[in-house]
Amino acid sequence: MTHRAGPETNPSGSSAVFPEVTEPVLRRVQDTIIAWFEEAARDLPWRHPNTSAWAILVSEIMSQQTPVARVEPRWHDWLDRWPTPADLAAAPTAEVLHAWDRLGYPRRALRLQEAAEVIAAELDNRVPETSEELERLPGIGSYTAAAVSSFAFGRKTTVLDTNVRRVLIRLFAGRERPTTSPGRRETAWAADFVPEDKHVEWNAGVMEFGALVCTARSPDCPACPLQDICTWNQSGRPTSVTKPKTQKWAGTDRQLRGAIMDVLKAAHVAGDDQGGVGLDVFTTSVTDFDPSLLDSLAESTAAAVARVRELSADQDRISRLIADLVADGLAQQVDGRLALPKS
Repeated sequence: MTHRAGPETNPSGSSAVFPEVTEPVLRRVQDTIIAWFEEAARDLPWRHPNTSAWAILVSEIMSQQTPVARVEPRWHDWLDRWPTPADLAAAPTAEVLHAWDRLGYPRRALRLQEAAEVIAAELDNRVPETSEELERLPGIGSYTAAAVSSFAFGRKTTVLDTNVRRVLIRLFAGRERPTTSPGRRETAWAADFVPEDKHVEWNAGVMEFGALVCTARSPDCPACPLQDICTWNQSGRPTSVTKPKTQKWAGTDRQLRGAIMDVLKAAHVAGDDQGGVGLDVFTTSVTDFDPSLLDSLAESTAAAVARVRELSADQDRISRLIADLVADGLAQQVDGRLALPKS
């Protein structure tokens, strides 16, 4: 087999995009990554021995597009409250959304609860072991299924998150970054690199290497133990033709949706959500707004409402986002009032 770097783009879809790798090079990479992981891995609680498959599944869902530092305290609190799928399945949805706190993308919390309901009702409260079984659960995609099957049950899978894909693309294909999402050919290519032995350590090690060394913005190439055979490094670290899409936050619908959810969470804690928060506090125009509308709300809820109104005075936009939250199951609207879902 040959070891060659593919071009930055490849409209024809030829095999040059995912080059073959010689056995000596692959063995060097596998041994190096696994040894590095044994020395440098972060002490994350979900990596501890005897961590349940449910706890590992929760960590994977929480960690999607969310820094580990924000996940860890929420993960501990979550498992203290709901140590098994059945516990989460029985929890009020409002409590689940409140406990999700500031992790972002609160629909993940709903999907996790839906998965817990299936596990509790149909699978004897046991997280399934294989990727195929896991992917049948609500909200569980190919990456999460492969990760849980590997890290919780020690099965040989191909775990492809952004960090893993970036390391492999740089090492073997000479490109700065992978495409937005992996296709079948990339998945099959990456599967060839997973060793028969220590495949769990390989999956976790490549992921950790991408998180700590071969990072997206500031890779520490001088400290990389594979810099001498990294195709990207040896090629002068060429910049990708296509730039990564950066997700703005300030001024976006996502920011405003989060602010509306903060109102509902504050109301839930303060007890203001028994009858819900009146829609008029969100949608009344600046000129017509009567501050006394906030008098019946707790101080924390009123402050959260003020934040929504500070972010946008566009009544149609706010109404649209409220409708989206209701459609997504993140809020309920009854008699002109809004609250977290009760069931």
